[in-house]
Amino acid sequence: MRFLLPLLAALSCVPASAERLTLDRIHADPALAGPGVRNLRVSPDGARVTFLRGRPDNQFQLDLWEYNMKDKTTKRLVDSKQLVPNETLSPEEKARRERARTASLNGIISYSWSPDGKQLLVPIAGDLYLVDASKPEAARKVASGNVGDPKISPKGRYVSFVRAQNLFVIDLATGAEKQLTLDGKGTVHNGEAEFIAQEEMGQSTGYYWAPDDSAIAYKRYDEAPVPVVRRFEIFADRTEVVEQRYPSAGDPNVLVDLMIVSPTTGEQRKVDLGAEKDIYLVRADWSEDGKQLVYQRQTRDQKRLDLIAVDAATLAQRPLLSETSKTWTTIHDDLKFLKKRKAFIWASERTGRNHLYLYDMNGKLLHPISRGEWGIDNILAVDEKSGRVFVSSNRDAVVDKQTYALKLDGSTADKPVRITKADGWHDASFAHNGEIFVDTFSDPSTPPQVAIRRADGSLVEWLEKNELDDSHPYAKYKADHLKTEYGTLKANDGHTLHYSIIKPAAFDSGKRYPVYLSTYGGPHAQHVARKWGNNFDQYMAQQGYVVFRLDNRGSSRRERSFTDAIYGGLGKHEVEDQLTGIEWLGKQAFVDPKRIGVFGWSYGGFMTLRLLAAASDKIAMGVSVAPVTDWSLYDTHYTEQFVGATPKSDPEAYKTSGVFAHLDGLKSPLLLVHGMADDNVLFSNSTQLIDALVNRNVRFDLMTYPGAKHGISSRPGQRHVYGTIEAFFHRHVGNDAR
Repeated sequence: MRFLLPLLAALSCVPASAERLTLDRIHADPALAGPGVRNLRVSPDGARVTFLRGRPDNQFQLDLWEYNMKDKTTKRLVDSKQLVPNETLSPEEKARRERARTASLNGIISYSWSPDGKQLLVPIAGDLYLVDASKPEAARKVASGNVGDPKISPKGRYVSFVRAQNLFVIDLATGAEKQLTLDGKGTVHNGEAEFIAQEEMGQSTGYYWAPDDSAIAYKRYDEAPVPVVRRFEIFADRTEVVEQRYPSAGDPNVLVDLMIVSPTTGEQRKVDLGAEKDIYLVRADWSEDGKQLVYQRQTRDQKRLDLIAVDAATLAQRPLLSETSKTWTTIHDDLKFLKKRKAFIWASERTGRNHLYLYDMNGKLLHPISRGEWGIDNILAVDEKSGRVFVSSNRDAVVDKQTYALKLDGSTADKPVRITKADGWHDASFAHNGEIFVDTFSDPSTPPQVAIRRADGSLVEWLEKNELDDSHPYAKYKADHLKTEYGTLKANDGHTLHYSIIKPAAFDSGKRYPVYLSTYGGPHAQHVARKWGNNFDQYMAQQGYVVFRLDNRGSSRRERSFTDAIYGGLGKHEVEDQLTGIEWLGKQAFVDPKRIGVFGWSYGGFMTLRLLAAASDKIAMGVSVAPVTDWSLYDTHYTEQFVGATPKSDPEAYKTSGVFAHLDGLKSPLLLVHGMADDNVLFSNSTQLIDALVNRNVRFDLMTYPGAKHGISSRPGQRHVYGTIEAFFHRHVGNDAR
């Protein structure tokens, strides 16, 4: 569950006479944040920086652009509309985009470089194109027919992809296409990540090239054991019955194998994953010399994660290391093999903070690379020449994201060098050699700025300075832009809780204002961050609300004692912490404690319901969008990880974690919103809640969206849902409601 309202943070001109921010303007073109860019990459030869950019007249239609490092010019490489004028997506592609949270986007949404930096592989609308970077107009189609997960092999000899549940390669020298797997059909899939892996494990691929192009390791799974859920997708003009294999908490998962195939001969070999079949195969990778395949195996209860090396020639195995936890082991992408020595970097939370460690290829710990009362987010690059590893972290401020350098020899483990300077939020994309990186920076008063920088942080060139000058889309609203303030409170167990607050327009400390409290509250998410803000938050503050956010225990980018607090019972500590924030708000002279309203989506929708049930005497109203109401309806990996059991093994934990056991306390006005084709948090979560509320004679407002998935991602849908939320707040806690 990772829905965090990404659209409004980047959304979007209206007649020149308008000066105040409006909902229509927020959802119009061009984007209010300015010309945003995504999927930033430095080409392997360092000659170009490429990125995807939306159009001025449609920010969701993405084209491929480049910045030429030698010429210092920016141009569009590939026009998605010229490549495919009328884009039609297959059901499989739509599902992939829903899992990747890119369902609102069109055109080119991904691409990859050839290892020599001369060609790009561009998938669009199920077809696959090779683009010569020096002659992009001569793009040629190399594959078609609902192609998924395309890659150029590490040495550049092949293009690989998945089609119709099987793995294929194309020899670029001859153009010959070869199908490497033959049994992909029905419930059997090859080279793909299963639903749970995509949704909850951050697994975007199901196959892995050996570095010398000699072999491909791939996941083969059979979803026959997974129960079929028949759900109804209700559209405006029809109802479709969808049979989806959905593993709810406690249900069987897929049966998974790890295979190795030769791209030249098609020879297949099977890796023994052990006697226990009820496991998660969460990652696989190859050592730099290609002699070892290393995979990660997680137990069903998620308390153990094993890193195991396989000899590529003999398939003999040896364990490298194991991570264990009393709660859950965290999955990550921070396994990095070194090229100049037989060693690898591994991230672990074993000390209670996420840090890096260097191991030899036999699994012997050599030394920590980082340590202390702080933690890293992830590895950005490894520069063996200079002996440094670059990481992102909130070491200097929990609400910030900065780039740091650490020595591989461990000599700077507790004193990393900060590379990015400005306080706020930095997303960095490094060149493979670590010598330059693209830095995307923002803070609450600075829309995203993109710069190319050297490894010491010095500026090479602006890629998108995005200054808030008179030509900027946000220029006419700048004068009314309200400041975001940050602070901390204490949880009842002593943990520090971070909050943000925006005070209303024309703020008068002698007045009492209503509150718009936006919550998410779930794992894997940080809701309070010092970066360019959510436009709807700004809008509500300008409408006269105090806008408040707080990250409760369980939120991400914190120490394990903070995140582990929610284990065994969802909703308890999260609600306690949000109520700490609400109680603090109620004591502020500028807050009307009788007019505090709460809004949340997905896990935040669950939080809204639990908060109203726990404290309707303190919360005047709530809006719950796409909420989980019964955790036994949600998927295995996510739910069992945090509840720590299955519905059968601990029914009481599921009862107290859900909504229904607490509904008698829900007295305040409620607006319930859900997409009627949601395949993530199934619509049945809301239908069961509707039935329970009716049986209790609890009146509430309901808004459902025909054909909408979890994010209600169409532009009309987004505009309507936020208009509905605003209207509900105005009716119940706004200035007109007194």
